[in-house]
Amino acid sequence: MVESTHTRSTPTSTQTGRGDRGDSHSQIKIVVPDDHSMVSLLGSRDELLHAIERAFADGIDIHVRGNEITVTGPETETDLVSRLFTEMFELLKGGTQLTPDAVERSLAMLRGESGERPAEVLTLDVLSSRGRTIRPKTLNQRRYVDAIDKHTIVFGIGPAGTGKTYLAMAKAVRALQDKQVNRIILTRPAVEAGERLGFLPGTLYEKIDPYLRPLYDALHDMVDPDSIPRLMAAGTIEVAPLAYMRGRTLNDSFIILDEAQNTSPEQMKMFLTRLGFGSKVVVTGDVTQVDLPNGQLSGLRVVQDILDGVQDIHFSRLDSRDVVRHKLVTDIVDAYNRYDEARVPQIKQGAADRGGSRKRRR
Repeated sequence: MVESTHTRSTPTSTQTGRGDRGDSHSQIKIVVPDDHSMVSLLGSRDELLHAIERAFADGIDIHVRGNEITVTGPETETDLVSRLFTEMFELLKGGTQLTPDAVERSLAMLRGESGERPAEVLTLDVLSSRGRTIRPKTLNQRRYVDAIDKHTIVFGIGPAGTGKTYLAMAKAVRALQDKQVNRIILTRPAVEAGERLGFLPGTLYEKIDPYLRPLYDALHDMVDPDSIPRLMAAGTIEVAPLAYMRGRTLNDSFIILDEAQNTSPEQMKMFLTRLGFGSKVVVTGDVTQVDLPNGQLSGLRVVQDILDGVQDIHFSRLDSRDVVRHKLVTDIVDAYNRYDEARVPQIKQGAADRGGSRKRRR
């Protein structure tokens, strides 16, 4: 009998034999406590149970009867299932609504080598706003949030959908609510993503609004929309293009630079040197989506070499495993990464061939 002090469940393990590959088999019985409904644990129409079964393929058998769950299979796998249900119990007790995505991410953490418990990662409250709580959904996101707490300047680098800007915005709003800063400054370079918007009609602010719209969208998720005009009029929240930062010193502020891959090295230096006393800076970007014209060098790529190892500056790197949008976004990011990796040898070979032909012409 193995007691679980966290869930008050009573998993029991009995060895039943060996598998075809000589693996020791076991059977574990998990008794669901009375204060947890089977629907909350297994999901509507058993969608969470099906997610677990898919994750383990044909390696285990799971049977549910009443409030008892029996798991049979290789000992290492049944032990992993038992640990997964323990974490699921903890997440439910912490107020987290379980989804197939949360179950899959929890299992990935348990299979990893970090030693981090999913219940500790996924229950960190970054910001509670408008009836919902914003929390990190992956281990790297948790490390990113922790880094923002510990360091003055943090770079969040990763592909689309990894929560870089959203979590930074949540930390900024939380810092403002806790009176750690007096204002939030949100900025990004005004660079088109392959489009030409310069001939649009309207005032300067109407022209730059499309560039700043993603920041407004995140802000509206976290702050009462009716109060945003008042906060902006008072200067408590400022949203402006990067060019407006030149010549300023920003004290007691939480400053976010979004889409930093579209800064030049000179713009990046200009921005970072705006840092004043009592301020915190978060720089976010995706170095695989640079929209600068004519192959111009990205300031976000260069700054990683320049500031690597500087005290109180931290680089948080996220990848496709941290994408929290539709699952297809993860697959798309991975596909593009494979494509880019396959092209590198071809580009190098093409450059070598062109160099050789020039030498022959001489």
